[in-house]
Amino acid sequence: MSQQGEKPAAHEDDWWRKLYDETAPDTGPSSAPDSLDDRFDSVSDTVSEAVEPESEREPEPLPEVRPDPRTAWDPYREQAPPSEEPARKPEPERKPESEREPEPVPVATQAAVPGPRNTVFPAPWEAPAGPPGPRTFAVPKPPEPEPPPAPLTPPAAGPVTAPDPVALHELPPDWAASDAPADGGGGARPLVGHLGDRPPTYEAEPAALPAATSENLDALVPDTVLDGARYGTYTLRAASVRGDSARFRGEPRRDALLTARFGAAESALVLVAVAGGVRGGEEAHLAAADACRWIGGAVARSHARLSEDIRAGRRADLKSGLHRLTDRTYGKLRARAAELGLEPGEYTTSLRCLLLSADPDCRTRVFFGVGSGGLFRLRDGLWQDLEPVIPEQAASGVSEEGPDGDRLTMDLQITTPPSPYSDGPAPPPAELFRFRASVARPGDTLLLCSNGFAEPMRGEPELPDELAERWGPPGPPGLPAFLADTQLRIKGYADDRTCAAVWEA
Repeated sequence: MSQQGEKPAAHEDDWWRKLYDETAPDTGPSSAPDSLDDRFDSVSDTVSEAVEPESEREPEPLPEVRPDPRTAWDPYREQAPPSEEPARKPEPERKPESEREPEPVPVATQAAVPGPRNTVFPAPWEAPAGPPGPRTFAVPKPPEPEPPPAPLTPPAAGPVTAPDPVALHELPPDWAASDAPADGGGGARPLVGHLGDRPPTYEAEPAALPAATSENLDALVPDTVLDGARYGTYTLRAASVRGDSARFRGEPRRDALLTARFGAAESALVLVAVAGGVRGGEEAHLAAADACRWIGGAVARSHARLSEDIRAGRRADLKSGLHRLTDRTYGKLRARAAELGLEPGEYTTSLRCLLLSADPDCRTRVFFGVGSGGLFRLRDGLWQDLEPVIPEQAASGVSEEGPDGDRLTMDLQITTPPSPYSDGPAPPPAELFRFRASVARPGDTLLLCSNGFAEPMRGEPELPDELAERWGPPGPPGLPAFLADTQLRIKGYADDRTCAAVWEA
């Protein structure tokens, strides 16, 4: 009877006796397999049977292949495609528990077991595990060009052959061999030719550069100067090239060229100045550059008055004013020679200038200057020398009528009246002063040049004939072609060449 006075049931006493019966055998090791995996499988089966009837279960999936933790973090290890499924290995034959080796804990169980993880990662300096893979980005290979399709029918003569691969990379033919006109733009490459039975002794291209030091770099001049413009009804081309002799000997170009525009719109004034230094002077190129710079400054300061006089046709005012400006320029050259300790004749130059109005209604072209050189005009296919040879015994002042009533005025050692373009006393009289104002016609070409170009124009008929053909219709050449034209070489003429040509529309 229990403490509450109840009588135990008969079957409860039987259960108690069986549990504590001393005659019952003691518990011991069981012959059934007993391991952590077996217990895990037993529990899983029990839970699955309790949750879902066996008839409604889905087929058991294949076992999942888990990566080795030592290589799981290898970025270069190739991974199997997800679509590929490894084949199921046959289950190994179970051994007795006494002969079994301790089995590693599965990865899924490791994640559930508390405590520190002992995952081994490769050191940065160790080679990655697994098969090696590419470590750089490979540049895709460009597709090879497809060969041209073969003709459907072979040609009548000879078998069909594949094209030569070298022919696909041939350079275009030389422009110089083209039949297109040498106009300086999209046509054939302009070539420097020669006139006469054979070329000159010197080469046609520059050979030696002038000597330079750390103290004379600002005094160096380039081998070639090329310029051009278009205003009103005219087109301007100008070039200055070192002579063949100076190119061979490494001497500087003695000629100088200045092209400048002063003012704007219709009142603008264009100045072209050509200067040629004396032959043999070491400072000749500096004197020519000084003359162009100083006459340019003088014209710039008086350009408004000069432009008005040219458009109004005031020849007397233009002559006296430009003479005054030229005298001042040569006065500065003499003063510069004294500073350098040179004679006036050692630091001097010839100077020839053109003044062109930008007004399309004004066709008056003004020429002035001092010293040797040339002024020519191409009209109706024929050249005219607008600077006739003056006898040495000419009077102190000579005035001649040129073609079409144009006037050529020369003053020898004559002091002119005060200039309307500047103030102050007049400097000492300059050398021979030349002045000319003429009216251009449509189709005319006016040529102003230094002595190095004027001598072959007067002494070799082939040169003016060739230029008349090149510079006639249809119009002015481009800059490269004009440069090649000015370098037409003639045996016996190797000085610097500087010229400016004006084409009238």
